[in-house]
Amino acid sequence: MIALLAEFYAEKLAEVSAHLAHARLISQYDANNTYQYIINREEVQLSWLAKAIGDEGGAVPESPSAIVDAKHADAHALFDQDRRNAEAFIERWRPRVETMEHARHKAMLGVILGETREQQRFFEQALAGRTDLLGRRAHDAGPSYGDVLPARWIE
Repeated sequence: MIALLAEFYAEKLAEVSAHLAHARLISQYDANNTYQYIINREEVQLSWLAKAIGDEGGAVPESPSAIVDAKHADAHALFDQDRRNAEAFIERWRPRVETMEHARHKAMLGVILGETREQQRFFEQALAGRTDLLGRRAHDAGPSYGDVLPARWIE
C-alpha cells in the first residue's frame, strides 16, 4: 500500500511542479487564475497523500521528477500538454485505484482522479479559447483585461 501511495504522490508532485512552471509563463488573468486554483487543489491533494503515507508507516518521497523545464510561453502548447498529462494520469491510475481494497485510500484517490478530470476539462476549455473557466462574470462586469505579475508575492 505504501509503495502505491508513494508512487501516486510522486506523479502528482511532478504534475504540481509542471503547473507551477506553466503558471509562471501564462500571464493572462483568467488562465493564470485557473492555474492558481488547480495548484491550490493539488497542494491539498498532496497533503492528503502525505497523511495517508504517514498513517501507513511510510515516508513521503522526494521526487527528482518534480523539476520542470518550461521555457516557452506558448499558452496553447502548455494547455495541450497539461490536458494530455491529466488524461494520461487518469488512464494510468483509474484501473489501479478500482482494484484497491483499502476503502479510505481508494475513495481518496478516486476524489483526486475526479479533480484531475476537472483539471483536464479546464485545459480543454482553455484550448477552445474560453476565459470563463472558473465561472462567468456578471453581465455588467465586462471581460477581464491585463496580465498577472510574474511572482506570487512581492514585498
